Amino acid sequence: MPETTSIVEHNVILIVGWVKLAIEVLGATLVTVGVCVAIFHLVRTMASRQSDDFAPTRLILAKYLSLALEFQLGADILGTAVSPSWDQLGKLAAVAVIRTGLNYFLMMEMKAQASPKQPGASQAETTNQDDSAKMSDGP
Repeated sequence: MPETTSIVEHNVILIVGWVKLAIEVLGATLVTVGVCVAIFHLVRTMASRQSDDFAPTRLILAKYLSLALEFQLGADILGTAVSPSWDQLGKLAAVAVIRTGLNYFLMMEMKAQASPKQPGASQAETTNQDDSAKMSDGP
């Protein structure tokens, strides 16, 4: 019986190792694709001289990087799940904090870029417009 358990445990660790590698490759592929798409968008924007605003290009790259970070974190969690040691758990915690922080700030930047504020509009003007719209809707 102990031999069977040892064989099953070995096979599970082997399978998880391969799945972890596949997820890491997928994350790296997403970064590569994101960089290529962002470069293509940047070159197209600069060639057509549409604008000097690089925010849309940064937003494209940020979306790919954010998704890639999620896959990389998932791979790290999977790798630690099968044979955790205190050293691996400490490294996972540090990596998780760093990647989650990066992802948080990428998401904040994407939200800021997706909904830019009206130029010259103060908070009071925006509030007054919102109040006027609510009053015109009626009860």
